[in-house]
Amino acid sequence: MEPSPPSDLAPILAAASDFSSYPGSQTDASAEEFLDRFPLPAIFSLLQTEADVPGLEATIVGCLDRVFKTRYGASVLLQYLPFLQAGLQANSQMVRCLACKAVSYILESTEDKGIVVKNLVGYDIYSLLIDCLIKGNEETSAASLNAIKNIARCPEGMSVIFPATSEGSIQLEVVAAHCSSLGRIRVLALIKELFSLSSSAASAVYDANLLQLFEAEIYKSDDMLTTMSALELLYELVESPHSSKFLLKTALLQKLTDTISNASIDCVLRSRAISISGRLLSSPDSYTDVEESRVTSLLLAIDRRLKLLESLDANECESALEALGQIGTSTHGAVLLLTSSTIVARHVFEIAFGHEGRGKQLAALHALGDICGVNRPEDSMLLNNNAEECLKRLFYSTAARTSKLTPSGLLLSVLQQEPDIRLAAYRLISSLVVRPWCLKEVCSKRDIITIVTDANIEGTKNGMDARFHCCTAINSALLASNLLNDASIAESAAKLQEAVRRGPYLAKKHIEPQPLVVTADRF
Repeated sequence: MEPSPPSDLAPILAAASDFSSYPGSQTDASAEEFLDRFPLPAIFSLLQTEADVPGLEATIVGCLDRVFKTRYGASVLLQYLPFLQAGLQANSQMVRCLACKAVSYILESTEDKGIVVKNLVGYDIYSLLIDCLIKGNEETSAASLNAIKNIARCPEGMSVIFPATSEGSIQLEVVAAHCSSLGRIRVLALIKELFSLSSSAASAVYDANLLQLFEAEIYKSDDMLTTMSALELLYELVESPHSSKFLLKTALLQKLTDTISNASIDCVLRSRAISISGRLLSSPDSYTDVEESRVTSLLLAIDRRLKLLESLDANECESALEALGQIGTSTHGAVLLLTSSTIVARHVFEIAFGHEGRGKQLAALHALGDICGVNRPEDSMLLNNNAEECLKRLFYSTAARTSKLTPSGLLLSVLQQEPDIRLAAYRLISSLVVRPWCLKEVCSKRDIITIVTDANIEGTKNGMDARFHCCTAINSALLASNLLNDASIAESAAKLQEAVRRGPYLAKKHIEPQPLVVTADRF
């Protein structure tokens, strides 16, 4: 028999309003005191009443939300799972959202999550959460996704989401196949969150063939908005530290290559595919799980896009450069960029020291810094002999095609530009000077040393730090070299040592105070 709502609503509404608006967090004691005055069944009955009371639902829902956030409130709710089940099926989105949040509160407040999950399964809570995920409004869907993530944090929950047998269970692949485009994107969002929980969860997603749902959604050509949403979710998914371990076993790399190569596909989609590729191949472990020919094909697809500089969308070009930089952060990736059949890195040089626009040049300079090892440990900056020879040759051949003639001339030209470009140049030089040929180029160009030792040239903290790091890198490389015996470099070495001693922020040398003598004022 369902409880009847109180005949006088005023006291409970006033108390609920006070409880929900109380500043700060509510305690277990305050929640217990409130529920002693107004038991949960009576409060739930208010949500089922047809009484036309303005703000009743919002007041009660707001109050219950704060009650269930307490450990005491969550433990009491566990005794009323039929009400929770009814809340997940309510017509009101506000009530359904509260019920989804309540599942999370229960799981977050208990230590024995396995027992709680088994109780929830008995009331079909998981399938109702899936329904809220797909059919709820934005807030309800988000609360449902969070609740399912909490269920998945224990082995018992994982066995509910990824059952050993399909009989009588909910299969996310089947769910996605029978819902709207919005519902499919929400299922992909859930898969992305589950994949990111742990390596074991990612393995379960892979074993269930759920990663194929991304492939299927991305390459549907009839709905660009849905395709873009799927790409964004995939872009977030590849941030996971174990993404390459599983994603590179699928056909995704080939699909990305096909997308980048397809000139008929919108440039926004190609740009995102390029960015995903960069993230996917930025891990050193990426190259152990995939054939090198597949990686090379992808690099060549990006390379062909960069060749079309005049017709290439600026965002797509910058995405391609950023992707190449990410790939170049790993030693293996940098070697591939420098030694592949078409030498993909050549286009990075052309843009970094060419006249292709500020945004493109900035992206290219940062990418070049990544390839040269600025983000790698100092003992991993240098590449194998073949790649190092290619890098040196690219610098000298690029310089020879310009009026600068030498690598030092190229570096000086970017150091003399606006602050953002100059910061990227500091970063690039910091990675280059571990190479003796480049260290000699830099130290022999007095104008370069003048800029990197000038504490007055930068006006922002980032600029000061980048300049000082560059100065320190040159000085350290110089001290470890035999160039200190070169008389022509002695002046540069002295300026570098003095600049390092003064630090990044001390623009002026110490000046002794001078006495000031003035005539006395007389009345």
